[in-house]
Amino acid sequence: MKTTYRIHQIRTAVSSMLLLVLFMSGCKIYSFKDAVIPSDVKTVKISPVTNTALYVNPQVAQKMYDKLQQKIIGSTRLIRTNNDDADYVISGGITTYDATQTVGVSSQQASTNRLTVTMHVVWRKNKTNETVEFDVSRSFDYSANLSLQQAEGQLLDEVVRTLTDDVFNRIFSDW
Repeated sequence: MKTTYRIHQIRTAVSSMLLLVLFMSGCKIYSFKDAVIPSDVKTVKISPVTNTALYVNPQVAQKMYDKLQQKIIGSTRLIRTNNDDADYVISGGITTYDATQTVGVSSQQASTNRLTVTMHVVWRKNKTNETVEFDVSRSFDYSANLSLQQAEGQLLDEVVRTLTDDVFNRIFSDW
């Protein structure tokens, strides 16, 4: 009786361990945090972000450029270079930076405004002689009681982080 009980405990423990291992490896397969980069790609050139939006916040382009560099160099094995013949050349610019009023209305007054920021990205893959262009765009709501300049002070870090993550995921995540 004790032997049967002991065998049952061992089987349960082994089954639990196998399920845990399968679960852990399964999570790895579906992870969006891992950069997918062909093994022959070694270098990246990240060009300064331009700002061609009608309204120009002078901080956005520089902060996007800095954050994008940090994210790519910190999260991939790529080596940054200034050469145009790098394996990947990434450039882009802020094309939309618009604040709209009256997203939400309460008691006949605007309660929420929205800042929409769009970045156009050009990703040149020199190894395959391919160029991919895409836009990432996000909207950020803020209180209608704030001026745009006040809202920018509160939203700027979130805008930069969110758009940087979107650009990174479009380039380096396999989804």
